[in-house]
Amino acid sequence: MGDEIPLTVGKSIVLDIPDEIQRVAITDDAVADAIAISTREVLINAKAEGMTTLVLWSRTGDRTFFTITVGANIRQLQDHLRQAFPGENIRAHRTGSVVTLNGKVSGPDVEERVVAMVQGMGVGGVVSNLELPIPPADRQIMLRVRFLEVQRGALAQFGLNLISTGATNTIGSINTQQFGSARPPSITGTIPAQLSGTSSAFTLTDALNIFAVRPDLNLAAAIKALQSTSMAELLAEPNVITTSGKQADLLVGGEFPVPIVQGGASSGAVTIQFREFGIRIGFLPVFTPRGSIQMHVEPEVSALDFSNAVSLSGFVIPALSTRRVETDVELMPGQSFVVGGLLDNRTVENLNRIPGLSNIPLLGELFKSRSRTKNTSELLVVVTPEFPEVYEAGEPQPELSMPLEFLPPVEEDPTYEKKR
Repeated sequence: MGDEIPLTVGKSIVLDIPDEIQRVAITDDAVADAIAISTREVLINAKAEGMTTLVLWSRTGDRTFFTITVGANIRQLQDHLRQAFPGENIRAHRTGSVVTLNGKVSGPDVEERVVAMVQGMGVGGVVSNLELPIPPADRQIMLRVRFLEVQRGALAQFGLNLISTGATNTIGSINTQQFGSARPPSITGTIPAQLSGTSSAFTLTDALNIFAVRPDLNLAAAIKALQSTSMAELLAEPNVITTSGKQADLLVGGEFPVPIVQGGASSGAVTIQFREFGIRIGFLPVFTPRGSIQMHVEPEVSALDFSNAVSLSGFVIPALSTRRVETDVELMPGQSFVVGGLLDNRTVENLNRIPGLSNIPLLGELFKSRSRTKNTSELLVVVTPEFPEVYEAGEPQPELSMPLEFLPPVEEDPTYEKKR
């Protein structure tokens, strides 16, 4: 096999042959063609990418083989790159069937488009040695979140207990069992026993609000009429820092154990899993070309609710009272958005009464007891994205001051050695 002749599409070359040529043949005339100009010269024209073989027969009968490799026109490719990407320093080189890209581009997106363009021109394999600039450090974002939960409660109770310490020769009490009442005495006697002069003593389990006794009538009454209000505020200000496109989560709270009954081969066995509760914030910020910050925010406030607890295998498992918001917003640095109106209104009313006596007009109200509880809570969430202040190396940093000295210095006792 003779020498290899590399060519590019559209180029031509003239071969000088030392012996006189009798015949010329080429295996693939779609890649290149060969024309005998004289008995010692052959013109080869590269037409398309590919590889072909040129065979020359001399008058003496000798044969000479040439391998012709036709590749893409690098100059033409270079012109296309210069026009498509002005201002970028890109150089293309071809080695065999592989095009190597050298130089420097302004960003990774430009490199991707350059490689895609060269591959689309059908030049074969592409190797990118393009140099990319060192990207700057991602700017940090601090999300300042403020939770405010206001809880208001109102309680109203009314009940009446009647106690007889011996009226009409009868000892007893009347109540609805909703509130604590008087405990009747222990009475012993002999039938027919005489009650004249017998004394009775009741033990009050709940003095209630109003307690009145008529010794001459041997009657006592205990009235419970209570009204109470309460208000509680929960305020938390967690701050979370992350970079653009990175998820950040923060939990201020704790975990409580939950027993889990296993199945299968371990059927009946109980394992413990821990569930989280408290104040949680999760957000995913992304910078936009407009200079704003797009955020996917998930604030949540949860607390243990023992009023809806479940008992399982001797364990008391509390329920969770949860307030959760999940939304997408776009803000400029320093702007805030508020999520409000998360109201929870609950009213619980219990009514106990004594059958028959409670149906008497007007007087029937004395044989009823009521307990009404109203709870109202509202959650307010304020979210503000900011750029945190960064202290450079060597700059003085802020210090946290304490109102009292943390640990005073320990003074040595000079008489310690003498005491020993």
